[in-house]
Amino acid sequence: MDVQAVICMDDNIWSCMKIASVHTGGKGQAAIIYPEGALAVSAITAHTGSNWKTNLLQIIKSSQLDDIVSWFIQDKGKTAVRLHDKIIPFADIRYLPLYRKPSKIIGVGLNYPDHIVNLSEKQPEHYPGTFMKPDTAVIGYGDTISIPGLSDRTTAEAELGIIIGRKAKNVPRENWTDVVAGFTCIIDVTAEDILVLNPRFLTLAKGFDSFFSFGPFLVTPDEVLPLGSQRISTVLNGNVVAENIVSNMVFPPDQLVSVYSSVFTLMPGDIISTGTPGAAVINDGDAVEAKIDGFSTLKNYVVNNRKK
Repeated sequence: MDVQAVICMDDNIWSCMKIASVHTGGKGQAAIIYPEGALAVSAITAHTGSNWKTNLLQIIKSSQLDDIVSWFIQDKGKTAVRLHDKIIPFADIRYLPLYRKPSKIIGVGLNYPDHIVNLSEKQPEHYPGTFMKPDTAVIGYGDTISIPGLSDRTTAEAELGIIIGRKAKNVPRENWTDVVAGFTCIIDVTAEDILVLNPRFLTLAKGFDSFFSFGPFLVTPDEVLPLGSQRISTVLNGNVVAENIVSNMVFPPDQLVSVYSSVFTLMPGDIISTGTPGAAVINDGDAVEAKIDGFSTLKNYVVNNRKK
């Protein structure tokens, strides 16, 4: 694995936390990311006697993430030193999707003016361009994006993801972070040739298996906020295809959370994919990455099933 942890740049690295889902002990489970690697939450609970869940979605749903973050800040790495033999080095980590069964994956389209111009589309007014993805589309870091046999032109795009931390309805914009568990990188995939046939095919074109990757880490709000200057880049085979910064969004994150909570009841683990600066056409053998300032890179590989 070529992913590395991004450590906080302030003097106290224990003021922020990253958590992932990894394969260890014969199963997938949540793990906290340290400078040396990943330490499974199950190992921490066995050592500390805490009763935390070991599945990340269950941690979020049971409101235990705040407790784990508070413990992490107070512990200041002492437990990782004591359990050093249980830390999985980065080179040996097998990352999984953060989780597989969110109640909603909400996608935002046409959220950067430059991208809208490139597509010769009209900028959305009043409400963000919106689509939904099924949970069967979910994959994680290092997994394969499968171009379906139905598509001759498939694209992938980097996006910032917002992960909802608690049940929420009618959230004021100024209180949006109260309901956010954290943020992550997303690669959103589209069968573009299907979409251009008819705009009503949007969900179909974006709903194929393997068309939604997210991870490798959930990063907590204290590490990321304030949002604005972070650059989001779609990278294909090491080359930047498109990039922009969060502050250029048509509908910024606070507005997205507020608007969507007025429509849907947001549930713990729901994901809002906030839109892309631009997409890359992907082909068999490609590697596509989502790079966001301050985050670890999300990377996936491409196989074209039409060739088989």
